[in-house]
Amino acid sequence: QVQLVESGGGLVQPGGSLKVSCAASGSSIRPYHMNWYRQTPGKQREWVATITSAGSTNYADPVKGRFTISRDNARNTVYLQMNSLKPEDTAVYYCNTRILGVNYWGQGTQVTVSS
Repeated sequence: QVQLVESGGGLVQPGGSLKVSCAASGSSIRPYHMNWYRQTPGKQREWVATITSAGSTNYADPVKGRFTISRDNARNTVYLQMNSLKPEDTAVYYCNTRILGVNYWGQGTQVTVSS
């Protein structure tokens, strides 16, 4: 079992940058793919990015070229660096992993992009 805690969200102006973190406890994340999702009110949760256990990355088209997912296995933490932020990036951002068929989620961190 793993517990995930996101942090680092906040209010940022359009065009700005923000880095959110996901700290894991209870299990090492080293063997697992790690994901970021986001959700806005009234919409389904949307996949944003994945980093595999080997460090390969993949991004949803709306964030490609602007967001960077990374991991620090020694710190048991995953990051999402978000640049050139747009108002449509406003959402609650969730960290996720799947272990033995079970999905684990954090509580989310709010990112608001507004002037």
